[in-house]
Amino acid sequence: MERNILLTAQKLDTLLAQPACRLGVFVPAGLHPQTTEQLHLDCLAQAGADLFEIGFPHTAPFLDGPVIQSAYRRALRHGHGRDHTVRAVEHAALLRPTVVMAYWDSVSRYRPEHVTGLFADAGAAGIMVVDLPTHMAARWHQAASSAGLVTPSLVPRHTPNSSLPAAVAEASGWLYAPASTALTGHQGAVDIPALARFTQLLRQAASVPIVSGVGISTPALAARIAPLVNAVIIGTPVVRALLTNPGQAPAVAASFAQALRPTYREHRV
Repeated sequence: MERNILLTAQKLDTLLAQPACRLGVFVPAGLHPQTTEQLHLDCLAQAGADLFEIGFPHTAPFLDGPVIQSAYRRALRHGHGRDHTVRAVEHAALLRPTVVMAYWDSVSRYRPEHVTGLFADAGAAGIMVVDLPTHMAARWHQAASSAGLVTPSLVPRHTPNSSLPAAVAEASGWLYAPASTALTGHQGAVDIPALARFTQLLRQAASVPIVSGVGISTPALAARIAPLVNAVIIGTPVVRALLTNPGQAPAVAASFAQALRPTYREHRV
């Protein structure tokens, strides 16, 4: 399919280059049948999502907490894997700039060159492999670059300062600075001064935008983190609603969007 200019990595760059903090919403592909899933994405976009992160279901999502693990199990139990994820990305990318979140095993199973081509054709702006093996990094970045995709990078909070330049060297699109060192879905306290120091180090190491997620469990917390980053990405609060009461998911997203509203312009992308 021909890629619309609104679906490209350039659109993502333009969004994140704006001075206001944006709201990203993580949605695991395959929780619901395709038509229902598309309706949920429509409603989340209308509720305030500025960008989407679509999760590629994986059997062992070791960086994720029980809510997202449950979502992936449910998707895979229904046979919703690669092809369903591609269709979810196609629809999400019609609405907002969209990045795929994947584990390396899901990529390597189908070959990096095939996966990047599939998601580029679907309209993705990029793919973030959260556990990219060092020895496969060169092949991955080459495959993504050839497909016209950016390669956002998740940078663990425990990364030594001396290792940061190497850790971010090939990243494009964004650097993901986890708000918490816990698994996704963390609902406890977040050390915001420590996060501020980490984001400052990342900005010194690379010129790409910084986003944060993991443990941003409330709108009030999102508002406190917003001045530090270019986008706040929420996952578990929305996924929990999609699992138990999908009709409430837009209201959850809207509450976070409203909390960020003082830090971004009123117009919609």
